[in-house]
Amino acid sequence: MTMTVNGNTVSIPNDPRVSLLDFLREHLHLSGTKKGCNQGACGACTVLVDGQRVLSCLTLAVQCSERDITTIEGLSSDGVLHPLQQAFIEHDGFQCGYCTPGQICSAIGMLEEMRRGVPSQLTGDLCAEVVAFDRDEVRERMSGNLCRCGAHNGIVDAIEDVFREAAE
Repeated sequence: MTMTVNGNTVSIPNDPRVSLLDFLREHLHLSGTKKGCNQGACGACTVLVDGQRVLSCLTLAVQCSERDITTIEGLSSDGVLHPLQQAFIEHDGFQCGYCTPGQICSAIGMLEEMRRGVPSQLTGDLCAEVVAFDRDEVRERMSGNLCRCGAHNGIVDAIEDVFREAAE
């Protein structure tokens, strides 16, 4: 059994108890994905699985067989940062930086949810095909990713700067 991680095919560990987070960090040495609470409450471990945001601490590596995993390391290309990574720098969307990889992966997954019309707690019309992209919607959708330093305004500013046009 294999999975694709950042474009590379890798074998899934033999031990079915290994979390995706531990597999990425300890077996593949991809340290960008962070272990925060290890209980699915902080979002620091968020990665993309087939383009959808997933808490890697609550996902077993074996569940990702034949799936495409993207970590923070897989977002840049040829040394060029993903636009959202660059926006986090420009908008000071991090202080200590610990939560930043999960925030960025979560924001990318969030945009895809909005494009598909997936509602949130704030969505007024649950039958609408398009979800309005505004600051409150971004804050609600990113509420599962905690920043203990208080960089939330910079995080939301960076997301808005990069994704406003893409979301509409």
